[in-house]
Amino acid sequence: MSSSSLHIAAFILSLTGGLIIIIGVIAAFLSTLGLPFGMHYVMEPGMMDRYWFGYPSGWMLGLILAFVCGIFVLFGAIMLNARPTEHVTWGIVVLIFSIASFMGMGGYFVGAILGIAGGAVALSYRATRTTQEE
Repeated sequence: MSSSSLHIAAFILSLTGGLIIIIGVIAAFLSTLGLPFGMHYVMEPGMMDRYWFGYPSGWMLGLILAFVCGIFVLFGAIMLNARPTEHVTWGIVVLIFSIASFMGMGGYFVGAILGIAGGAVALSYRATRTTQEE
């Protein structure tokens, strides 16, 4: 495969992974509210001190961490496309934050796996440098 097609593949995988992580976190948060993905049948909000929206606070902090990681994966994917010569830097950013998003399920794990694949592809290819002579 050419460097250009690997660049596009890394961008698409990273972008899709970041979007799935963010959408997965939003869907999981909405399900804690009982909107439209599920209802509380066992534990209602406020039933216990250490629970927030019917789930342990640590679980919600994991969702917040995954949301922030999803934003960084999305940003890394956009920068990977905007600055292809810095593909190693942005590939590392995508890879690290995709792995960290596993703390909050990483977009039902699919988003994290796509982000890891995109970061790995970004690290594997060599960017062609264009020089302009003035």
